[in-house]
Amino acid sequence: MHGVSAQNSTSAQLPKLIIQIPCYNEAETLATTLADLPRDIAGFDIVEWLVIDDGSTDSTVKVAEENGVDHIVRHTSNRGLAYAFMTGIEACLARGADVIVNTDADNQYCAEDIPSLAKPVLEGQADMVVGARPISEIEHFSPLKKLLQKLGSWVVRVTSKTDVRDAPSGFRAISRNAAQRLIVFSNYTYTLETIIQAGRKNMRVVSVPVRVNGDLRPSRLVKSIPSYLKRSVFTIVRIFVIYQPARFFGAVAAVLFGLGFLIGLRFLYFYLTEGVSGHVQSVVLAGVLLTMGFQSLLVAFLADVIAANRKLLEDIRYTQRVMQGQAGNESSASNERKGWT
Repeated sequence: MHGVSAQNSTSAQLPKLIIQIPCYNEAETLATTLADLPRDIAGFDIVEWLVIDDGSTDSTVKVAEENGVDHIVRHTSNRGLAYAFMTGIEACLARGADVIVNTDADNQYCAEDIPSLAKPVLEGQADMVVGARPISEIEHFSPLKKLLQKLGSWVVRVTSKTDVRDAPSGFRAISRNAAQRLIVFSNYTYTLETIIQAGRKNMRVVSVPVRVNGDLRPSRLVKSIPSYLKRSVFTIVRIFVIYQPARFFGAVAAVLFGLGFLIGLRFLYFYLTEGVSGHVQSVVLAGVLLTMGFQSLLVAFLADVIAANRKLLEDIRYTQRVMQGQAGNESSASNERKGWT
């Protein structure tokens, strides 16, 4: 099994790590977060920082510049966490990252755990590593939130067929190859979707235990438990529809056909035993359900065809990303031979 270093164009050069931080009005906490980030990590030749400014209206960019951030990518308006995450992924790939570590600007995650987070990717043992927080020990998490976090992680594990212990964790390391394959459809959050997507694409996803720091500000993603639960369920169902459309609509068709068949049997039973012409409602309902079941079956076939086309488009996009990366590496190598900076 080959590690990340095998991806480099120059065998003597160690991999490059970029730590990305999506930010929206994080001027008060960003400096604290950056102060803890490492500049040197064993196994990496270069460690850089990248901040994604998601349309901040405060001095987030100024704080980033004053604290030595290497790259700043800006949105002209607020696009949401998921969009900012993917902007960062694209920017890291364009800047030659072999491994990308994503962390939050509120200093929730312990930066000292970044080496252990990146190690499985560096050694070629994983495509994506998700930091598992000690949920039961986090004091500012309510009992209900802890329960929902664990329940949500269980649902994601079942759906993605991975062994991720803390699915909502944004503290994660991603290999270049895996990052080139990721596409986020949600406008809300990337955490659940990327794990389900990675599992469905047969990527190696592992968890490592990580520590957390004290709470600097309330979560902006979880404004209320009902809202977070509703959005998370919608995200999971949506991803399942996208990646398993035939199974999803096939299951709907099976339920409708089953109900229609049972109600039809009920009418037939009364007709044969009582010999009356009543129970017309059962006949109508059975007919409606059987018709809906047939329509759902047709949708399942159509969705499966669309899914095949989507997979083809994703493969084309992945190939384009790889070719662009190779072209960038060749250009950089050429400039180095010519002595350009």
